[in-house]
Amino acid sequence: MAQEAGITFTASRRGFLGGTALAAIGATLGSATPLSGGIPQAHAQAGGTAAPAQPKGPQYLKFPGKSDRLVVLGEKPLVAETPESLLDDDTTPIEKFYIRNNGQIPEETKDPDAWKIAIDGEVNKKIEITLGELKSKYKAVTRRMVLECGGNGRAGFSPPARGNQWTNGGAGCAEWTGVALADVLKDVGLKPSAKYTAHYAADLHLSGDASKPSLSRGVRIEKALDPFTMIVWAMNGQPLPNIHGGPVRLIVPGWAGSASQKWLTRITIRDREHDGPGMTEFSYRTAIKPMIPGDKGDPKNFRILESMPVRSIITNPANGAKLAAGTKELKLRGASWAGDLTVKQVDISTDFGASWQRAKLEKPKNKYDWQRWTATLKLPSDGYFEIWTRATDSKGAMQPHQSGFWNPQGYGGNAMHRIAVLVG
Repeated sequence: MAQEAGITFTASRRGFLGGTALAAIGATLGSATPLSGGIPQAHAQAGGTAAPAQPKGPQYLKFPGKSDRLVVLGEKPLVAETPESLLDDDTTPIEKFYIRNNGQIPEETKDPDAWKIAIDGEVNKKIEITLGELKSKYKAVTRRMVLECGGNGRAGFSPPARGNQWTNGGAGCAEWTGVALADVLKDVGLKPSAKYTAHYAADLHLSGDASKPSLSRGVRIEKALDPFTMIVWAMNGQPLPNIHGGPVRLIVPGWAGSASQKWLTRITIRDREHDGPGMTEFSYRTAIKPMIPGDKGDPKNFRILESMPVRSIITNPANGAKLAAGTKELKLRGASWAGDLTVKQVDISTDFGASWQRAKLEKPKNKYDWQRWTATLKLPSDGYFEIWTRATDSKGAMQPHQSGFWNPQGYGGNAMHRIAVLVG
């Protein structure tokens, strides 16, 4: 089974690249590019419409220690997503992990263990603790958990929503080492008035104004006390890289990644819902009553995005793969996850959703780990095939054919992932 290396594009109208871009990639690879004509228009609509026409092909990341196949979505701040075919590892390698920043990237600290974190607000005992003290005082644990950008899937909305046009690549699943935030909060003692956390970090606002946090989000105290919500200092057994929030960050699994503050300096416990940058108006919020796509929206009709929606992706083969003539069987691999929930099943279709075949779903290593899946498809002939994947969560919610419940900043878009292959 042959596959064109490096051809990774998503199965939406935006993602199935046009002939010009594909030809350019083919020239770079020094080989013919499959599916250079793109997806027929009628088929493309089923997968969700998205961003305006792109003047040129994907811009690939050039950053120390990171794969040069990550796709840059924004430069100020730096944002880069991971093509689905790079997410084929059970544990996402650091070099393949997506990047999402909100401010300027701080300089790497020369003495990680001296880094200080303050905990204050509605607590019985305010503290300032160094990373070194945190490591020595509390029991470290390692969990493999998904971290996902709140805007993952934004490119599937029509009309286009504001923000970085993520496809499915704003997610990864790493091994995080640190301590449960609940253990630290137990030591400081929460007052009965404790309702919400507020997170602060060392990254400078894009304007350069040191008095403005680049982002300050928080979570309900119940989520902060989840034993899987962690203060972490290692990623895949290595010191947490600066680009991923090192030397220390929060991991709030299952919820929008913006709650997992990088370069953590302070957690304030509040007696009300936090109202920092990224917590008000339409930021990380979805509509309570469905709104008209493209409408202005009323902030009073919005609630905070918490648990992320169910999602599945095909990680092998890559979109655009060309298979040898006569290939009768195609082995698929993928990943699925569902925020605070688990994935109940994953189904695969080769006939545009007319019929479905159940995939074999693996159990997670621990809560909040993604669930890998495999399937073997029979191909009736040579030709062009689209393969769709659809996950269902433990409460019965299923991925839709296209992103629905439009909102101004494009949260909750979890349309089925699709790839195209050409046999012969």
